[in-house]
Amino acid sequence: MTKNDSKPRVIVDADACPSLDAIIKIARGNNALVVLVGNETQNLARFRDAPGILIREVACERDAADYAIVSLVAASDIVITGDIGLASLVLSKGAAVISARGKAYHPATIGYELLLRHEGQKIRRAGGRTKGPSPYTNEDKQRLIEALTKFLKPRN
Repeated sequence: MTKNDSKPRVIVDADACPSLDAIIKIARGNNALVVLVGNETQNLARFRDAPGILIREVACERDAADYAIVSLVAASDIVITGDIGLASLVLSKGAAVISARGKAYHPATIGYELLLRHEGQKIRRAGGRTKGPSPYTNEDKQRLIEALTKFLKPRN
């Protein structure tokens, strides 16, 4: 799978993305190629023959989709993921990163977000509890649509 410089790419960590249809619609409307990366148990086959969509199925191993995304990504890409560790790796390659809730990750703040994730992991390993994510809402989906549209607008 090679990078086509004439078309922007939206690479999606599809294993846990709640808004694939909206992402595809926005990307297609902006003449962007969509690359869905997910493990073999995901139902990505429904997109297999759709124009402008590439499927990259990976093994059902921990972080397999993350490794595949890191190997694919180029600086001109937009990656959609909720995984802060993956976001950090993608940002280091110069690509843009948006969460499925429409939050844009930034190089200046990703270190702090990784620290917060690490502190939560320490609490859970010690037997404590931390607050999980809130339910995905229509407002989250709308923020994603707005953020993706903004990133896909041509820059002059």
